[in-house]
Amino acid sequence: MSLSLFLDEALGAGRASDDTVSALSALAVAAIEIAGLVQRNGISADLGEEIGGTNSDGDSQKALDVRAEELITHHLSTSRAAFLLSEEQDDPVPLAGDGSVIVAVDPLDGSSNISVNVTIGTIFSILPAGPMLQPGRNQLAAGFFTYGPQTTLILAFAEGGCQCFVLDPDQGEFLTMGGPVSIPEQTSEFAINAAYSNHWFPPVRAWMDGVLEGKSGPYNQSYRMRWVGSLVADAWRIFQRGGVFLYPGDDRPGNGQGRLRLVYEASPMAFLAERAGAIATDGSGSILEIEPDSLHQRVPLIFGSAVELRRLMELHRH
Repeated sequence: MSLSLFLDEALGAGRASDDTVSALSALAVAAIEIAGLVQRNGISADLGEEIGGTNSDGDSQKALDVRAEELITHHLSTSRAAFLLSEEQDDPVPLAGDGSVIVAVDPLDGSSNISVNVTIGTIFSILPAGPMLQPGRNQLAAGFFTYGPQTTLILAFAEGGCQCFVLDPDQGEFLTMGGPVSIPEQTSEFAINAAYSNHWFPPVRAWMDGVLEGKSGPYNQSYRMRWVGSLVADAWRIFQRGGVFLYPGDDRPGNGQGRLRLVYEASPMAFLAERAGAIATDGSGSILEIEPDSLHQRVPLIFGSAVELRRLMELHRH
């Protein structure tokens, strides 16, 4: 089934509004164009080159960061979306539409990986028009595109599960991949940057100690670690075969409250995880219940298979 037909069915079933479908369709067109740029990286230009600017949070911008946001803004301007919230902008961007939705987007997640041919992507969230700062529980839809060996999409609405799509380059259209996505409750795989283990807070350290003890430890099983260093790449793997993703806060200066953006990264991923039967937390509570205090607030993010998440949350409570 094509994405356009999938969206039409969601509209007909009342799971999505005209404005939500309009915004999602615009994002899909932008993603196809971004994928084309990624495929030509190093041929027509070095899109991983720093261009001297910084985004709203002080991060160095790559050429593709800027171009991806330009494409997304252009296509959303033809939709019914009322505002764009972008990781690359200080303030909300008014759009031409007079519709009832706000689109929050990380135009290019993992941009530091552009020049080393690692999967990167675009993360997005659809919120009802109203306050710019809303908890993730209010999301009408969320998802992310990946640009790698294939161009893919995972999408969920507030009702129903997650669905994966892959871009057919011959048709220029996203097609469904199998049925609804379900993250298994149990797993033996996790993703974390172990280079910072000496900075982890006690709950994460305690869980990792138990994991590394394997079958002789408290969890009575062997584990394996996978870490790509690109949120969308690690997340796609977990949505496909299960696992746990951890980007916790730690005791390094400025990292105590986490490093991922709540509005643009953590909330959409948490929304998708819950729709797939998993759990997403900052350690102390649900990501989706956090009331943002700014558009660029950072938080810890831990999500994935429910059994391991419950263990982690119990450790955080003690």
